[in-house]
Amino acid sequence: MDRSKTIVWFRRDLRIEDNPALAAAARDGCVFPVFIWCPKEEGQFYPGRVSRWWLKQSLAHLGQSLKSLGAELVLIKTHSTVAALLDCIETIGATRVVFNHLYDPVSLVRDHNIKEKLVELGISVQSYNGDLLYEPWEIYDERGHAFTTFEAYWDRCLHMQMEPVSHLPPWRLVPAAVMKCSVEELGLEDEAEKSSNSLLGRGWSPGWSNADKALTEFAEQHLIDYVESRLKVGTSTSLLSPYLHFGELSVRKVFQCVQLKQLLWAKEENLMGKESVTLFLRSIGLREYSRYLCFNFPFTHERSLLRNLKYFPWNDNQVHFKAWRQGRTGYPLVDAGMRELWATGWIHNKIRVIVSSFAVKVLLLPWRWGMKYFWDTLLDADLESDILGWQYISGSLPDAHELERLDNPEIQGSKFDPEGEYVRRWLPELARMPAEWIHHPWDASIAVLKAAGVELGINYPKPIIDIDLARERLMEAIFKMWEMEAAARASNTNGTNEVVVDNTDDTENLAIPKVVLKDKVTCPTNSSNDQRVPTNQNSKNIPAYRKRSKYMEEERPQPDKLHNDGNVVGTTRKDEDLCSTAESSSAKKQATSSCSFSVPQYCSSSEGKPLQESESSDLRQPLQAQIEMEQSSSKDGKQLHFIV
Repeated sequence: MDRSKTIVWFRRDLRIEDNPALAAAARDGCVFPVFIWCPKEEGQFYPGRVSRWWLKQSLAHLGQSLKSLGAELVLIKTHSTVAALLDCIETIGATRVVFNHLYDPVSLVRDHNIKEKLVELGISVQSYNGDLLYEPWEIYDERGHAFTTFEAYWDRCLHMQMEPVSHLPPWRLVPAAVMKCSVEELGLEDEAEKSSNSLLGRGWSPGWSNADKALTEFAEQHLIDYVESRLKVGTSTSLLSPYLHFGELSVRKVFQCVQLKQLLWAKEENLMGKESVTLFLRSIGLREYSRYLCFNFPFTHERSLLRNLKYFPWNDNQVHFKAWRQGRTGYPLVDAGMRELWATGWIHNKIRVIVSSFAVKVLLLPWRWGMKYFWDTLLDADLESDILGWQYISGSLPDAHELERLDNPEIQGSKFDPEGEYVRRWLPELARMPAEWIHHPWDASIAVLKAAGVELGINYPKPIIDIDLARERLMEAIFKMWEMEAAARASNTNGTNEVVVDNTDDTENLAIPKVVLKDKVTCPTNSSNDQRVPTNQNSKNIPAYRKRSKYMEEERPQPDKLHNDGNVVGTTRKDEDLCSTAESSSAKKQATSSCSFSVPQYCSSSEGKPLQESESSDLRQPLQAQIEMEQSSSKDGKQLHFIV
């Protein structure tokens, strides 16, 4: 009797243990594991050098594991994923394809289209949850709408019942066929990149079994100190994010492992341990929430979740962008972080927040530029997490940093790197600067600079912009955003009235599309685990609201002072903000630029130039007031961490 032949389509689930798709295939017949590399379909989100290095090592590790179980991993480089799958189906006579879900905008569209095509040809397609604690379509409020604040979402998750699920690795796989192809042929690593990449292997060990060791080491040795280490730049956090991104580590396993520690430390009344566990589980929750947002709002890699941010006059200054990328802004903590990122593909979570905030709030660079650069350079580059992080920093989410909030890098340096050890490590030109001046060398005397061998403007740059001037320009940009928004409403005869709300207020009426799942799956499959697709169910009678800070509203320009800008005025895309990811695929392709760092028209300043300097000094704050404000902000519970 012939056994059924199943193709296991590996993507970012490069592990043997707790792999639902692999476990399902192994139970029912012969297994044909395949990884398909299609650079063309990656588009503008083609992985960066260090991310591709990790992928290459992880595939080699997975291939060895599968071979030991009796089935070799088939590697295919192609121009069309669906064509490659069809070739595999025809070659081995497969009757079924299984894979685990992905939730980034590119994969949502691709997977939906591939599933439709295969089902049309009579191939059984089954997909599973191998990446999350809960599927995005399992978490909605009482009215069936998607949550748009993290606290509400995570509170719902923590109160849901979660049964322990663990798919043990199969003892033995029955191969369907063998098609030889080496990992080198995928072209994940150029010859010119190998010398740089060789250094990565000294600090990292990709592969699912190594991920298991990293989790054990973290849980047993470092988890208890997580509450402190997450705030110390130059120290490490969990270091699990690259393993989680490539699916070498099951998030369910991480969650259950940490929960066991939580129970143990609660019994021992270990307060530091309990707090560390709570914070770490929150970081897992943020990773879950990033996928949740991408599924329910699949436009967030291109547009802000809050629609009024589309009128923000970003400063598309390529000179400033280059200085930020190269760590030449003149602000030591920012520069040290960016140089470490370029050299290692890794920076501490706190540094990620600091450098991203500097790019968006101080330099007014479009947040999508920064998101794309992180994608290109981070070892653990994760599109969903980066979308969440950069939208949060730019004030694009209902519970994000206030748009007008601007943190002083000098104060942050004194707080998170008080002795300057981190800065000295990555900025050798400042290695001899005293701790007193290392985070603001421009204030040091000529004698101090000379003794340290520092020549501002020669071997280390002067500040790219004065922080007080940056704050004034940020406020100018916010006022201009309001003007453009008001002009757009005035030009729209069907416009609606606005209600002003604060970040901390109820977000029920914010200008965010409501999401309801389609009652029926577009294409029939034989799996109850089939990935669902969101659809737009907005009522045309729902008014369009905007998020705006209360105290900022008091300074809002009067209507008679508003002026029109032809580049940005237009009707809001209320009915276009959310639609089926499959139906919107063509629109996405048109909206996505082929240029890595291109700026859409609505993200640029009106003339593509930096905002003019303001004469007002009303917004300047004494240094002590800034310190008190920034210290209090770290305790208000609204701190987002890039998932590391």
